[in-house]
Amino acid sequence: MLDDLRAQVLEANLELVRRGLVLYTFGNVSGIDRKTGLVAIKPSGVPYESMQASHMVITDLDGKIVEGDLQPSSDLATHLLLYREFPSIGAVVHTHSEYATAWAQAGRSIPAYGTTHADYFYGPVPVTEELTADDIHGDYVHNTGLAIVRRFRDLDPDAVPGVLVAGHAPFCWGKDAEHAAHNAVVLESIARMAFYTATLNPECKGVSQALLDRHYFRKHGLNATYGQKR
Repeated sequence: MLDDLRAQVLEANLELVRRGLVLYTFGNVSGIDRKTGLVAIKPSGVPYESMQASHMVITDLDGKIVEGDLQPSSDLATHLLLYREFPSIGAVVHTHSEYATAWAQAGRSIPAYGTTHADYFYGPVPVTEELTADDIHGDYVHNTGLAIVRRFRDLDPDAVPGVLVAGHAPFCWGKDAEHAAHNAVVLESIARMAFYTATLNPECKGVSQALLDRHYFRKHGLNATYGQKR
């Protein structure tokens, strides 16, 4: 079932390893088939070295396992909530990549300091509010998703394809597993550059709105000019 989606999700998980975004069994990728409403997600705690496409667990949007012998990622409920609330996305990535996680632990959004950032995120990478004790002692993973959704109440998840969960780590998404993993890799890169920028010049105000617009819209939207015409 959903062999192509399983293969895509496996490849995206392995891409996170290749790019140095995960250690051991940290992190997870999922993808959704919008026609069936079924999700393929990395199994919990399985080493990447031995992971195969057949290990990806298929669930419905309520978290019921439809196919697979392994337990799905412990972050499944967050992924499922994002699919329900952000209908344009096709995949979700969660990592504990070093620099993006440092910003999340500091409870700080990542300012749009330069054009590399502006090419992918139309404004700062936001950070959620801290979860309350009730959130943590209750349905923690679902409540993590709720914190993300609340933070995006006035933001476009297509224009800002990632978030920092305060005290935790980043989540990213995209139209499919490849693009979601790509966004996670870029987020870690801009988080590292932002750290250096803030260290070198704590007073840096970031790019102007004009430069943000110029770089974001050259890659996104109907009038994008970046790349080759199809």
